[in-house]
Amino acid sequence: MNMFLYELRASRKSTIVWTISLVSVLVLFMSLFPSFSKDVDEVNKLLEGFPEPVRKALGLEIGSLGSLLGYYSYSFTYLALAGAIQAMNLGTNILSKEVREKTADFLLTKPVTRTQIVKAKLLAAVTSLLITNLVFLGAAGLTATMVKTEAYDAKVFYMISITLFFIQLIFLAFGLLASVIIPRIKSVLAVSLGTVFAFFLIGMLASTGEDEVKRLFSPFKYFEANYIIEHSTYEISFLIVAISIIVVSVVTTFIIYRKKDIHTV
Repeated sequence: MNMFLYELRASRKSTIVWTISLVSVLVLFMSLFPSFSKDVDEVNKLLEGFPEPVRKALGLEIGSLGSLLGYYSYSFTYLALAGAIQAMNLGTNILSKEVREKTADFLLTKPVTRTQIVKAKLLAAVTSLLITNLVFLGAAGLTATMVKTEAYDAKVFYMISITLFFIQLIFLAFGLLASVIIPRIKSVLAVSLGTVFAFFLIGMLASTGEDEVKRLFSPFKYFEANYIIEHSTYEISFLIVAISIIVVSVVTTFIIYRKKDIHTV
């Protein structure tokens, strides 16, 4: 428990900064909605000038920006990108920092197993992300209430918002796995940004076609907002894929970390 609290305190500043940043971007996007809804015809005419593959890649649907849910689903694409960077950065850093900061020998001489170390760090990371998401959900609901121009389905709105946490869990798992596979991580940010943007670009390319299989290669496409708006539920097949990725990545992290040679001072 002491290790959990220590890791939670260690990531406190980062959690606060990322939470404030996400909420700020959310407020910025949503504050523009009233203007979009008033001039939706002009916006639609502008979008018609873009090729359809480009619109799909950017998550723009003609006629959708006039509704709160449609506009939010477009904005959420980039909110999810920022959230994924936070999670990937946290997952990559939480184990690798012991080697990078040369504290691994101190930690491993304590009367705790490597399994307990990973458990405590993982729990602290998930708690940090949970705090971010609780604040984000509250801010999203409040902002939507303030800028809405007509009634909207609150259930669907929150279902879309909650997918941020799902996406973050996937990238947290990726980060943990990367931290035990890559021998020495000199720059956590480089690994995090490279991985997240690669998956984001893959997701954009997957959006340009009709092949559903391509969506499997990008976690950003597992929870399509348009599908949620239309059916008020998640796609079970992709939800199963997301859970499988998280479980396999975390279990593999535990297995590798228990057997890995940890470089000490």
